[in-house]
Amino acid sequence: MAVHNADIAKVFEEIADLLEIQGENPFRIRAYRNASRLIEGLGVSIGEMIEKNEDLTELPGIGKDLAGKINEVVATGTCEALEKLRKQLPPTLTTLLRIPGLGPKRVQTLYRELDIGTPEQLYAAAHEGKISALPHFGEKIETTILQAMEKHVEKEARFKLATAAQYAEPLKSYLETIPGVNRVVIAGSYRRAKETVGDIDVLVTARRGSPVMDRFTEYDEVEQILSKGPTRSTVKLRCGLQVDLRFVPQASFGAALHYFTGSKAHNIAIRRLGQQKRLKINEYGVFRGTKRITGETEESVFRSVDLPFIPPEMRENRGEIEAARAGKLPRLVEIGDIRGDLHVHTNATDGHNTLKEMVEAAKMRGYEYVAITEHSRRVTVAKGLDPQRLRKQIDEIDRLNEKRLGITVLKGIEVDILEDGKLDLPDSVLSELDLVVCAVHSKFDLPKGRQTERVLRAMDNRYFTILAHPTGRLIQERGPLELDMLKVIRKARERGCFLELNAHPERLDLLDVYCQMARDEGVAVAVSTDAHSTRDYDYMKYGIGQARRGWLEAKDVLNTKGLADLERLLKAARGA
Repeated sequence: MAVHNADIAKVFEEIADLLEIQGENPFRIRAYRNASRLIEGLGVSIGEMIEKNEDLTELPGIGKDLAGKINEVVATGTCEALEKLRKQLPPTLTTLLRIPGLGPKRVQTLYRELDIGTPEQLYAAAHEGKISALPHFGEKIETTILQAMEKHVEKEARFKLATAAQYAEPLKSYLETIPGVNRVVIAGSYRRAKETVGDIDVLVTARRGSPVMDRFTEYDEVEQILSKGPTRSTVKLRCGLQVDLRFVPQASFGAALHYFTGSKAHNIAIRRLGQQKRLKINEYGVFRGTKRITGETEESVFRSVDLPFIPPEMRENRGEIEAARAGKLPRLVEIGDIRGDLHVHTNATDGHNTLKEMVEAAKMRGYEYVAITEHSRRVTVAKGLDPQRLRKQIDEIDRLNEKRLGITVLKGIEVDILEDGKLDLPDSVLSELDLVVCAVHSKFDLPKGRQTERVLRAMDNRYFTILAHPTGRLIQERGPLELDMLKVIRKARERGCFLELNAHPERLDLLDVYCQMARDEGVAVAVSTDAHSTRDYDYMKYGIGQARRGWLEAKDVLNTKGLADLERLLKAARGA
């Protein structure tokens, strides 16, 4: 039974949640949460590391105790510490922490006073008015809970793209080993690189007699077989992800791939174009009357309605068909276009690797440059830098660059935007940097006008270079800031500064629609990983997926520029 990084991360997250509800030591809780985040985001499989007898304690923040628990989870799917906690508290209590307005203390009160242990019980109690009578709750919180329940159910049914990948890619590899299988493609929202995935659609072509359907339903992570047939089977994996497998003839493969990749709106629009030419387009092919005239490739489907190939990430019916018809489809950015990373942390603050290790890892990826951007002093939990410590790091970077390592290290900072729009560090030290990445890390609930004015005021600082994770959202955890993004983007254009697309799988922020807006307004976007360890550079692929969804070309992305051009743009932004 394979245990994925996401499975281990879930165990540690549940332990942390249950400990927090019990009011345990916050440092112990934080250790589990940090381990959970680290493991879920690792670019390599923990299970494979254990098979190779690699020392897990070499991972940042993983000591002997946590390493032992990881081994236990990989071997059994759980660990004794979690099972002990589950006997003390209902495990469903942790789901209540995902509801807006509920923290550990309130969850504990709900359980103690009303015996509420599930979202369903919570909804019923709120609907009956029982919650508002509890101490430290009130009618406002009760109303918030009622409004959040529907969104909570929808959210829980979806997986973050990077988490879905941990289950989808091994399954794809497994299917490719089955005798007679020729081709395996994951379609659906996964192929469109959507930030969350509801289920997985897999298409296969295979020789007649291939045991692909039997082997699929026998996959060791299948928890339930929902249906099974000669051309289609549906299963539910242990993690809760539903997978549909379709056996498709080669003659229909392109039509099926198009049908099961595009959004509903995109597919309807393509079918209407076909109808105008008296064609019928469906998952089986392109038909004139009862005769299939094409459909073996996706290109042939598009050609049948006089369109060029439209990349999967663009198939949302947000203007891509009109652009294709007019010959104005963008040449979307690719990961090979990236020349460096402009948002990277080291262990000088809350990163896990040294400056030299982060630089060497960037060089190994073929990057020309990497920007070191620690947190500023306001972020005390991350040991943010004050002016004195920042100047010390500036000197360290200068000494590193003098060694001519084959990569240029840019001096930067991720500085907090304070509530009044001022930056967390004085201009006297910001002036010594190559770039200043500015971010909102507090006061997320300001009204739209004040939040927008806060960011616009920050952008007036001459050293403001890049607006980091502009909406501040955390996927499935925290909604975006109330911001007038058009005003922010136009201010960036006026100032000559830039926006970030943060590639971390929990952020993917800038949102795709805002990427497209920035492109239309002529504002360059930096696709950066916000790496806190050498392995986090792997996040770039998710940022590129989001950039492609936002129609960005290489010319629209700041860090596709060579070093000389980048330095010219950074200096121009600071001189504005």
